[in-house]
Amino acid sequence: MTDATANTSNEVKVNCADGVCEIILERPPANAIDQKTSQALGKAFQALRDNDELRVGVLATAGAKFFSAGWDLKAAAGGEEVHSDYGIGGFGGLQELLNMNKPVLAAINGMAVGGGFELALSCDILYATPESSFALPEIRAGTLADAASVKLPKRIPYHVAMDMLLTGRWMNAEEACRWGIVKELVDADKLMQRVREEAKLLATGPSLVFAAIKEVVREAEAKPFQDVMSRIARQKFSTLQKLYNSEDHEEGARAFAEKRSPIWKGR
Repeated sequence: MTDATANTSNEVKVNCADGVCEIILERPPANAIDQKTSQALGKAFQALRDNDELRVGVLATAGAKFFSAGWDLKAAAGGEEVHSDYGIGGFGGLQELLNMNKPVLAAINGMAVGGGFELALSCDILYATPESSFALPEIRAGTLADAASVKLPKRIPYHVAMDMLLTGRWMNAEEACRWGIVKELVDADKLMQRVREEAKLLATGPSLVFAAIKEVVREAEAKPFQDVMSRIARQKFSTLQKLYNSEDHEEGARAFAEKRSPIWKGR
């Protein structure tokens, strides 16, 4: 696969190679996100979603103090409204992006605050450094952490999520790992290496199965169990129809019968 490197803006760098697309936010000092930056992130995640050669995404940010401070309050002070046009995928470009059927990993180095934490929660698997921390301080500013109010109680026990939402308190990396927000804690100097290892492993996996998993999981969030199972049985998911009519589906069964590793082609 041809390597590719591109910049969607001065603040959003995109590096793609061997099926993995790294999207890196570089907006010091706090990696805060304004309207322009959000739109650039949205274009990057859209390109990841729509390019069949790309199988896995990685979200990372520059610096060690902040993963992201969320909404850029300086932009807000300059007149940018909270409900501005943040581009495709909504704020941060990922959390409202339709049909994102590829795994996205997050490399969290530093504080993930407000919308920065919400953006991290939009990823499928989170890795963080032991020094990382998480908070939803919107309550102290008299506003709603909207995406987190929807997502966080589904990720961790209700009372823990409500504690964060209602108090705005900080959660350290160890607690975030204990509750399952973060999969693994990795020293800062080894964080990207570890995330790249996982991304490389996923990039060799069955992309059509990954797509089906992500679509079914999304649908299951808002529907009763039996309704989702019925839709699966009737192949009402587009990703499942594609999977069950693919070469990869036949290859998986053949490889199992022949007791060898399958060769996935994504078709």
